Amino acid sequence: MTKTNKLYPIFLKTANLHILIVGGGNVAEEKLNFLTKSSPDAKVTIVSPLFREGTLALASQFDVTLIKDKYQEAYLDGKHMVIATTDIPEVNILVYNDCRKRDKLVNVADNPPYCDFYMGGIVTKGHVKVAISTNGKSPTTAKRLRQFFEEVIPDDISEMVQSLNDYRKTIKGDFEQKVKKMNEVTKVLVQEKNDKSFGSRKAEAPKS
Repeated sequence: MTKTNKLYPIFLKTANLHILIVGGGNVAEEKLNFLTKSSPDAKVTIVSPLFREGTLALASQFDVTLIKDKYQEAYLDGKHMVIATTDIPEVNILVYNDCRKRDKLVNVADNPPYCDFYMGGIVTKGHVKVAISTNGKSPTTAKRLRQFFEEVIPDDISEMVQSLNDYRKTIKGDFEQKVKKMNEVTKVLVQEKNDKSFGSRKAEAPKS
């Protein structure tokens, strides 16, 4: 029997949160790049005895505070989410245990049992954002799916979203009535897609 993915996806307003990254190596830089690419307004603090050149460059472009020091529990003060990325397992586990005591959301990189959340693949096209999860099993699969959806989702989809939002504001009635009207307006998009797919399959069918 196939196990289901029981994770609950959410989209965080990172400008309202404060994120701590523990570690300054390759993984820390990767996580920082991931965060700032998807959420350029994220507030991030990184604590590590050393930082890579790439991390220093990213920190200069975004709202990132660098602290040259070894990890201490006091650095959890005021933080909402924590990502442990050091190459010392004992330090990462210490970060995890400290977060558990303080009710902080924590992710220990490449160690699913010590994660409250995963950082999956993300596709962003203007107002549209798609998050991809493989339940922590295969980051490579998430990467390939991200590349697929980046190709499939049109670049101008954000214009459609904005137009629908503007139209929604003109609809009178309560929430239920607005939903019903928006469903009527947008179902043609699905129908057109199905018609095109059917036509494509019909055209590709072998001749008898």
